Amino acid sequence: MYETILYESVEGVAKITLNRPDKFNAFTERMHKEMLDVLKKVRKDPIVRCVVITGAGKAFNAGQDLAEVTEGDVDFGEFLRKRYNPLIMQLRQTPKPIIAAVNGVAAGAGMSLALACDLRLVSEKASFSNVFINIGLVPDSGGCYFLPRIVGIGKSLELALTGEKISADEAYRIGLVNKVFPAVNFETEVMEYASRLAALPTTGMGLIKRAMYQGLTMSLEETLEYEAISQEIAGNTADHKEGVQAFFEKRTPVFTGK
Repeated sequence: MYETILYESVEGVAKITLNRPDKFNAFTERMHKEMLDVLKKVRKDPIVRCVVITGAGKAFNAGQDLAEVTEGDVDFGEFLRKRYNPLIMQLRQTPKPIIAAVNGVAAGAGMSLALACDLRLVSEKASFSNVFINIGLVPDSGGCYFLPRIVGIGKSLELALTGEKISADEAYRIGLVNKVFPAVNFETEVMEYASRLAALPTTGMGLIKRAMYQGLTMSLEETLEYEAISQEIAGNTADHKEGVQAFFEKRTPVFTGK
């Protein structure tokens, strides 16, 4: 069905694998179309309660395949508006937790892709590099939005201005990633983590995701009101009722995502 990605869904976890290992999973027009298509599907699929994005081979994603942008004149602004921007917005608007399982190199737009996900679980062999400056370009695909919000403006400027590559351990130290796992059992650790998220209240997680991101740009007063609205919605879900009932019955709740 897809040429540049692999897709599978197991017990509520959708796994999307960028599948151009010989090109370090670099983006092409085809990959953008397929990523948008599969993300729209998982967003609507009630069975899917958590999404994992990873890469085949040694890389997570090396950014744009430059072979597509070196042939003739390119309007970089339109290029981003048509390809990258819709993908990043789709990630942000999907009301389910999205994990970037960074198995190797995440460079340029590949780093931005990881930043656009809600959580970053990485292999000890992973690395991050904001390499745009090396070809005289500006971080895109949300890089200028996400990076300073995650690690602060000072470190963001350092990474963007120098193009420095950082290791998984350094990424963890500065708060860029959530967890670092040994390479030998990386996939197992990621899928176990994703399965735990998939077993939690899906509507509640979606509301948390939206409220947290909205809170980045709202005043305290606006955030308090947004929380009240979100809590009203969450309080009327079947999962909330199940959680309360399980608490009083001293048992593990079984959430259905409803």
